[in-house]
Parts: sequence; C-alpha cells; structure tokens
Amino acid sequence: MKILFVLALAALLSTTGFPQEKLEADIDFAYQNAKKGIYWALSNIPEKKTKLESDLIADDKLYAVVKLHKEVNGIKVESTGFYHSNEVRIKVYKSFDSLEKDGYLKKEGEEE
Repeated sequence: MKILFVLALAALLSTTGFPQEKLEADIDFAYQNAKKGIYWALSNIPEKKTKLESDLIADDKLYAVVKLHKEVNGIKVESTGFYHSNEVRIKVYKSFDSLEKDGYLKKEGEEE
C-alpha cells in the first residue's frame, strides 16, 4: 500500500510540473526573440531619422516588433518578442557616449 501511494504521488508531481516547464520554455523563446530585436535595432541606428520601427519576420512568423526613438542624449529601444501566444517586451535606454564606446556609433570625424 505504501509503494502504491509513493508511485501515485510521484505520478501526480511529474504531471503538474510539465505545464509550468512548457510555459517557462515558451517565455524564454519570446525573450530570446525580443533580444534579437534589441540587437537588430542597435545595429541599424539611423543617422538622420529620429525614429525607426520594424517587424522582424521569418518563415511567415512574427518574431519581434522593434521601435527605436532618438532622445536628447541617447536612444530608447523597445522590442516585443513573440512565441506562440506569449509576448515579452524589453526596453533599453542607451546614451550616445555608451553607444560610441560599445561600437554601435562612429565617433565624429570617423569614417568606415
């Protein structure tokens, strides 16, 4: 009887943990897609425009919606990553000095 109880408890615990693990994995995929949007925006900062909006689509799926706005002393990037029915939004604020230091912007007078 004791063995049957232990087996039933183990079966119950193993089935209740699975949906949470799947949800966490889906959220992680959405987070990774949002990060891809951030990296894409930082690699495509426009020189003259004050804002940039784009959808990252591959294989007929929407992976991220990216919005970049230039502010007074830097930029604001908002990326929303999608995976199935999950959505994760990341906002990043970077100063122009840190963008130059990290290599995303060229210093004044510098050419390619």
